[in-house]
Amino acid sequence: MQKIEKTRSLIELFEDIAERIENAKIALEILMQESDESIRIEIDKNLKETSELLDDLEEKTLLNGPYDSYPAILNIHPGAGGTESHDWVDMLLRMYIRWLDNKKFKYRITDYLPGEEAGIKNVTLTIQGTNAYGLLKSEKGIHRLVRISPFDSSKRRHTSFAAVDVIPLFEDDVEVEINKEDLRIDTFRSAGAGGQHVNVTDSAVRITHIPTGIVVSCQDERSQIMNRETAMKILKSKLFEIGLKKKMQELDSIRGEKKDIGWGSQIRSYVLQPYQMIKDHRTDVEVGDVNSVLNGDIDIFIKAYLKSGIKNN
Repeated sequence: MQKIEKTRSLIELFEDIAERIENAKIALEILMQESDESIRIEIDKNLKETSELLDDLEEKTLLNGPYDSYPAILNIHPGAGGTESHDWVDMLLRMYIRWLDNKKFKYRITDYLPGEEAGIKNVTLTIQGTNAYGLLKSEKGIHRLVRISPFDSSKRRHTSFAAVDVIPLFEDDVEVEINKEDLRIDTFRSAGAGGQHVNVTDSAVRITHIPTGIVVSCQDERSQIMNRETAMKILKSKLFEIGLKKKMQELDSIRGEKKDIGWGSQIRSYVLQPYQMIKDHRTDVEVGDVNSVLNGDIDIFIKAYLKSGIKNN
């Protein structure tokens, strides 16, 4: 049914574009015979809307992977750099939240661990929206920041690293057998910023899958039961993603190669000092307006990645 709906959506979009182009041709023929400002304005409006629809069609045709239409789990955690890298995780979280808001995607911060001095040690979001995983898969990898440190009294330049991981969120359409004996479930008080329930009761849940060592936490919901359900969904997605049994080879191609969070492994560099430039090392796309990117304007990197056909890194 999902494939049928996706195909129907593409056909309707294509027909809409074709109709608009035909209308523009007719209006242009009329305009060539008689000068009419209202027709010229209408043609300009039509072509602008058609261009936007063509961009939408291009994006949808590029997102043809088996899990591109799925919701996504996005995790950010620091690498080399101490407090600097914790602050960098905070900056990346802000960037992605701005992007999600612009896309009108729904998201929840399901796990949040603040740094000791500043920033964030670990944060996980679940994201719902059309092609959420397909768009965000381009962001997985190591992100490098170069800037004058706000935590260095000598105002020296520092380099920080953070890892972004993105996997599809499977709801009830995938079966993964999980034995209760393989799970250790702990409860604790929420550490994140949030509503009135935070730090009041031990409603947060941490699930450890003993055979694989995977640890999943959720502290967003108001009740322990709801947090447990969400954590189990994330755990199931992670177990499926790392390729239990026959799914191993298929999902290895989705996740791509694991890399160290440090020098030489970054997919994108954000240089704020001594010059300002953000460069994606996979596609060579460069942007000089670093503020717009850090405020969520990352579509140029996402589209370049999708057009390049690069396997997920």
